[in-house]
Amino acid sequence: MSELTLPILDLSQLDAGPEAAERFRSELRAATHDVGFFYLTGTGVTPALEARLHQAARDFFALPEADKLAIENVTSPHFRGYTRVGGERTQGRVDWREQIDIGPEREAVADPDAPDYTRLIGPNLWPDAQPELREVVAEWHARLSDVARTLLRAWAGALGAPEDYFDSHFGEPSTLIKIVRYPGKEDPTPQQGVGAHKDSGVLTLLWVEPGKGGLQVERNGVWVDAPAVPGAFVVNIGELLEYATQGYLKATNHRVISPRYPDDRISVPFFFNPALDKRLPIIELPAELAAEATGVTQDPSNPIHALYGENALKSRLRAHPDVAEIHHPDLVAARSAASAR
Repeated sequence: MSELTLPILDLSQLDAGPEAAERFRSELRAATHDVGFFYLTGTGVTPALEARLHQAARDFFALPEADKLAIENVTSPHFRGYTRVGGERTQGRVDWREQIDIGPEREAVADPDAPDYTRLIGPNLWPDAQPELREVVAEWHARLSDVARTLLRAWAGALGAPEDYFDSHFGEPSTLIKIVRYPGKEDPTPQQGVGAHKDSGVLTLLWVEPGKGGLQVERNGVWVDAPAVPGAFVVNIGELLEYATQGYLKATNHRVISPRYPDDRISVPFFFNPALDKRLPIIELPAELAAEATGVTQDPSNPIHALYGENALKSRLRAHPDVAEIHHPDLVAARSAASAR
């Protein structure tokens, strides 16, 4: 196991004058070109809001099993709600965690001729026994959306594009908040909290319970620990930003190792992505950056789609095969037929 080597960036430098802002953009570009992961401080997210979210997460997972299963995701065709331990998969293997998935609050699409990815649009499932969860999640969503937009404007400038490049191509962003609990395991060997994977979208902001580890990032074939840093988010880019830069920025494999019993761990990833119907066009990089773009990583079993809705649907169907079989058997059959050809 290697020591932690992820860089730490301070978002508040964007407001500290032109030289500090330019230095931040340079550090941001280097971090996501070289590593794909970094810590982010200076976001303006208050310790009080973090504490409220943490308590809400603990309160949710402490609910009686019946209250959690009342909003189980197998009842949602939109892949929302509670997933029991062992209910999600990464690379076909079971992840050892429980969670609640929360997306944009919208009406389901009733048009049978709408694109397949519109099946992801719909209402969330909220626990009747914990009405305050919805309020704190809404505040968290609003604050982290602001942070994500600020980061994307900085990235655009750092890559030689107009600062509103992502604003103009995102439309109404697709977001996903996962509130996750990793139960402790007694096994002597590391267990899969979440298996090795790359995120399928653009940007992830991860809050990790203070004092807890388990997240690991792959660097040069070595798994590097990325424990919680007080006041910081762990930030990583996804496959779509790699696609948009033709490999100048790299999505990076990461995983979570289960804690040892009786310990457990709370984490809350926030995924910020384009609208489902948007394609993220390739950025015309300056010549000196384009010369270092090594191309998009190719994985025939997990292709990167330029249209975000296709990437998101692919991810959901793979991660939750039980929901897919119940609510979308036609999509499962079509994909099985395509893979068999």
